[in-house]
Amino acid sequence: MSEVPPKLQILKGAEADLSAATYQIYDESHTVGNALRWMLMKNPKVSFCGYSVPHPSENHIHLRVQMYDNLSSLEALLEALNNLDNLCDTIEESYSSSLAEGSFERWDEKS
Repeated sequence: MSEVPPKLQILKGAEADLSAATYQIYDESHTVGNALRWMLMKNPKVSFCGYSVPHPSENHIHLRVQMYDNLSSLEALLEALNNLDNLCDTIEESYSSSLAEGSFERWDEKS
C-alpha cells in the first residue's frame, strides 16, 4: 500500500527563520495556487509570492513566499488560508441569501 504524502511540505532551501520558503501543497492545482497567491500579495508584509505547477501529471503545486523584516512565511500562509476560507464563507452566505430571496434573473429555455 502506498503512503499518502502530507498536505503541506516545506521544500529544501528555506531560510532557517522561514522568512523565505517554498511550500509544496499536495492535491491542489491552479485554482488554489492563484487564489492563495492573490491573498498573500494583499499582505503588505509579503515581498514576493508566486506559484507553479511543476508538471501536469504531478498532483501538487509549489508556492514560494518571501517576507519583509524576517517575518515567518508560514504564518503569512496560514493567515492567507484562513482569510481565503472566510472569503469563501462570505460568498457562500451571500449566494445562499440571494438564492433564498429569489431576486435573480431567470431564463426560460425555448424549444
